[in-house]
Amino acid sequence: MPIMPMKNVPNPFRTGSKARPLREKGSESKGRCAFAGMAGAAKGRAMAPTTLAASLYVAFGGGVGAVARYHVGRLIGHIAGPNTAFPWGTLAVNVTGSLFMGLLAGWLARHGTGGEQWRLLLGVGLLGGFTTFSAFSLEMMLLIERGQPGLAALYVAASVIPGLVALWLGLIAMRALA
Repeated sequence: MPIMPMKNVPNPFRTGSKARPLREKGSESKGRCAFAGMAGAAKGRAMAPTTLAASLYVAFGGGVGAVARYHVGRLIGHIAGPNTAFPWGTLAVNVTGSLFMGLLAGWLARHGTGGEQWRLLLGVGLLGGFTTFSAFSLEMMLLIERGQPGLAALYVAASVIPGLVALWLGLIAMRALA
């Protein structure tokens, strides 16, 4: 199935997306507990969590995602055997995380309001702890869907090549200190 270019597609993973307001003007909580701002969501208004609540969503999800990554990597390593040279565990985590990121982004785009907590807990936290490749995949695909394949290719090259060079420089620096 071909990917159809879609201009002005909101990014459900970008905080402050213009597709829908996260907080109504004048609804900022002052001196209330971290989850006090969530009451408005029950009345049909999309409310952004406070900074503390958002941080807690991300921290909890990230912890669960990191533990899941560790165990998936161990399981795949056990299945592949100790003598395999290919990083099957990392590949499995990256592809699975990208699939889950696509499912979550599609769900958030379809259901619209009230998804900020799920975006933070599952997208930024859990999948961020599980794999950062999923966020990279989402951003690249959004550029393609918006009809910007050249910018998507530039993003891939600007992410992968400098990342590998930076890793190589870090290895060289640490080896020089040893």
